[in-house]
Amino acid sequence: MLNEEMKNYIRDSYEETLQLVRDLCAIPAPSHHEERRAEFCKNWFIANGFTGVSVDDALNVIAPVNMKDDKEPVTVVMAHTDTVFPDMEPMPITEDEEFICSPGVTDDTANLAVMMICCRYFKDHFPADKGAYLFVANSCEEGLGNLKGTRKIMETYGERVREFITLDCCNFTTLYCDAVGSHRYKVTVRTEGGHSFASFGNRNAIATLASMINLLYSVKVPVEGNSRTTYNVGLISGGTSVNTIAQDAQMMYEYRSDNRNCLAKMQSFFEKTVETFRASGVEVEVEKVGDRPCASPVDPERFNALKSRAKKSLREVSEFEYEEKSASTDCNIPLSMGVPAIGFGVVIGRGAHTREERLNKASIKTGSTILLNFLYQ
Repeated sequence: MLNEEMKNYIRDSYEETLQLVRDLCAIPAPSHHEERRAEFCKNWFIANGFTGVSVDDALNVIAPVNMKDDKEPVTVVMAHTDTVFPDMEPMPITEDEEFICSPGVTDDTANLAVMMICCRYFKDHFPADKGAYLFVANSCEEGLGNLKGTRKIMETYGERVREFITLDCCNFTTLYCDAVGSHRYKVTVRTEGGHSFASFGNRNAIATLASMINLLYSVKVPVEGNSRTTYNVGLISGGTSVNTIAQDAQMMYEYRSDNRNCLAKMQSFFEKTVETFRASGVEVEVEKVGDRPCASPVDPERFNALKSRAKKSLREVSEFEYEEKSASTDCNIPLSMGVPAIGFGVVIGRGAHTREERLNKASIKTGSTILLNFLYQ
C-alpha cells in the first residue's frame, strides 16, 4: 500500500492532473498526426526533470528512468497520445463539477495525464531494486494507426523488454491480457458502368460490392474453445450520380479473433470470396490497411506474476477485482512476441469513441493510487 507521502502527492497533484487533461485535450492528435501532442509531452517531461527524453520517428515520446546502458532489461509503461477522431482543430471541452467532456478525453488522454503525473513521482522516488523503466507517450494505437508506435518500441528494444503495461481503459474492472488480432482491408470493385438508361444491363460496381458483402456476411465464424471471432463492413462508398451505373465502389472490411487459427480461417474465407468475384470477370483490388497479431505463448510464471501485481494493486485500493479480457490494444505486439503484457485503466469515463465522451474527474485520484501502488509492487 501507499505511504502517506504518496497519498499526499496524489491529493496535491489532483488539480495539476486535471489541468494536464485539459491541456492535452486542446491539442488535436489523430493517428499519424500526433506531432503537437508529442512536442507538448516531450517539453513536459523535460520541464519535470526527466533526462534522456526523446521522440522517435514513429512520434513516440520516450522518458527513460534509471537507464544505465543500452543492454539492460526494461519495463515499458505507456499510454497513447492519438485519438480516434480525425479532427485537426482543437476539440470542444466542457466541464461541470463532476465531468470533463471532450472527444478522446478518456481514450486515452486522461490515462496519459495520470501516467505522466505518477511517473514523475516514481522517477523522484525510485526504488533501487526496480531496474530500468521506459515511460512512453506512444502514437498510432487507434484504428488505422495499426499500432505503429508500439511496433517501433518493440523493434527498438526487442528482447530487452521484460514487461509491458499499457494504460488504456475507462474503468477499474478490466484487465486486458490477451490479444484480439485483426486484418483490415480496403476493397475496390470496378465494372464497366455506364448511363443508367442507355447502358442498362451493364454491371454496377455498387450492386456487385453489395453481393460480395452479402457473401462475406454468410460466413459461419470459426470457434476454438472459448474463442471469439467477429467481422464488419464499416464504410462503403462509390458511384458518380443517380443516373450513372457505378464503375467503382469501395468498402472497408475487417475481421477479428482472439485465436490465431480462427483468424487464419477468416483470412482464407475472405481470399476465396475475392477470387470468386475475380473469376466472374469483376476487377477487385484489395489493399490491406491494418494487421494486428494475436498472442503467442507467454511464459506463464512471468505472465501470472505481472497480472497478480495488477490485481493486487486494485484490490488494495478498492473493493473491485479485475476481470481478464481480450482486446485489440498496444499489448498485441509484445504478446505476439511472447512478452508478458497487460492493459488496464486508471480513469473512469463514459462514451469512448463518441463525441459525447466524458471523464469522471474524481476517478483520477483512485486511478493515480492504483498506478502508483502497481509501480511500487
